[in-house]
Amino acid sequence: MASAAGGCASLAALGATESRALAELERAPNLRACSRGATFGPDGRRRGIEGTQPFDSKARPTGIPSPRPMKLRVFAFLIMAALVGSNPAPAEQFSALVFSKTAGWHHDSIPAGVAAIQDLGKLHDFGVFWTEDANRVFNDKELAKYKVVIFLSTTGDVLNPEQKAAFERFIRAGGGFVGIHSASDTEYNWPWYTKMVGRMFHIHPAIQTATMKVEDYNFPGMDRFAKRFLFTEEWYQFDEPRVDKLHYLLSVDEKTYHPEAKWDTKEGHGMGAFHPVSWYQPYDGGRAFYTALGHLPATYSDPNFRHHLFGGIYWAATGNGFSAE
Repeated sequence: MASAAGGCASLAALGATESRALAELERAPNLRACSRGATFGPDGRRRGIEGTQPFDSKARPTGIPSPRPMKLRVFAFLIMAALVGSNPAPAEQFSALVFSKTAGWHHDSIPAGVAAIQDLGKLHDFGVFWTEDANRVFNDKELAKYKVVIFLSTTGDVLNPEQKAAFERFIRAGGGFVGIHSASDTEYNWPWYTKMVGRMFHIHPAIQTATMKVEDYNFPGMDRFAKRFLFTEEWYQFDEPRVDKLHYLLSVDEKTYHPEAKWDTKEGHGMGAFHPVSWYQPYDGGRAFYTALGHLPATYSDPNFRHHLFGGIYWAATGNGFSAE
C-alpha cells in the first residue's frame, strides 16, 4: 500500500492533471459529442435524429452533458488510475528458465514440453522463460532471475566454458536443476554436470508400453500415481550412477517390455531387476531432479505426468518436500 506522503503527492499531481483536462474541456466550443443519436459537425451545427439546428456554446443543446459532471468523471478516472498503479499485482512464487538447445538429436516433443511447463506456471503461479540461446541467459546476471533451470530434452554439448562456470555458481548458490528426458544425453564430458544428472543415457529400444512402479510417494508430484501403472515411453537404459545416494522415485518393470537394443556396435540388454526412471538429489549446494519420461509429444498432455513434472520443478526451485502419510 502506498504511504500517506506518496498518496498526497499523487493526489497533487492528479489535481494538476485534472485542471489541465478541465481547461481543455472549457476551451472546446465545437465539442463533438454523441447523445440520443445526435452528433455535431465541424460547422457547429447539430446533426442527428432530432434534426439540424445552430450550435450555441453558451446555451447548451439538450443532451450535451454539463462540464461539471464531466469534470467529476475525469477526476474520478484519474484517481482510479492512480490507485491501480499504486497496487501492483502480487509476485509469482518463483521463476523458471526452460532451456532446450540441442547439439544432437532434436526431439519433436520440445514444443509440447514448453507449452506444458507454461501451463503449469499459470496453474501454480510461477514464471516461465524459454530459450535455446545459451549466450542470452547463462551468465550470473541473468541466472540470478531464476530459482530453477530446466533442461528440456537438450542433447550434446550446449554450453561453453564461461556458461558452464556461471551455471555451476548458480547451483552452488542454492539454485535448482530439472532434467527432462534427453538431458541425460547432454554434456558427457562435463563431470560436474553428469554428477548432477546422476546417471547418463546409454541406449534405448523401440517405443513400447510397459508397467511402471512408484518407488517413493514422499516427494512432490508423486501422489497421483497408482503403485503400478501402464505407461508408453522410449525407455532409456542408463549407465552406472555417477554419485552415491540418488533418491529414486519411479522405475520400469523390464519383464513387461522388450529392453534389448542394438545400434551398430552399441548394444543394450536392459538394466535387470531394478531399472530407474526418475530420481532426485541435493547437489553441490543446490537441488537436482531428473525424469526420463517425455519422449512423446502427447505425454505432456497427461495430467499425471504433468503433476510429476511440476513436483520436480517445485522441489528444485524451493526445496519444499511432500509427505504422503
